[in-house]
Amino acid sequence: MAALIGVLVVDDSLTIRAMLETVFARERDMKVLGNAASADEAQRMIQDFRPTVVVLDIAMPGVDGLTLLDRLVKERRLQVVMLSSHIEAAEDALDRGAVGFFDKRRILSDAKGLVKLIRRAADGHVARSPLLS
Repeated sequence: MAALIGVLVVDDSLTIRAMLETVFARERDMKVLGNAASADEAQRMIQDFRPTVVVLDIAMPGVDGLTLLDRLVKERRLQVVMLSSHIEAAEDALDRGAVGFFDKRRILSDAKGLVKLIRRAADGHVARSPLLS
């Protein structure tokens, strides 16, 4: 059996966090280790839980997801998949070190694609979004 993929979800929207948790809970090889609503909360949880993959929203109040991505890439070797409805931000996120990007408007309609992206990220592959391939 494959190793368990520990996922940390970082998004300021309670609805998005709940949708992601629902999607990942269906997968036997994935476990949501925590949900963070801010960059500060995420940094504490990363240190405490040591996730395999961080799913990170770009647009958040306070410290935004791209700024947090810059910190995470510099401080740790983490697999970060960016999440946003702003597709134009995808290339910037990937250039900054994200291993993947997913359009948050497709979380439920393309849950299989999201799960595949997270699995590829956990395996250490650059896992570009199906929209960007």
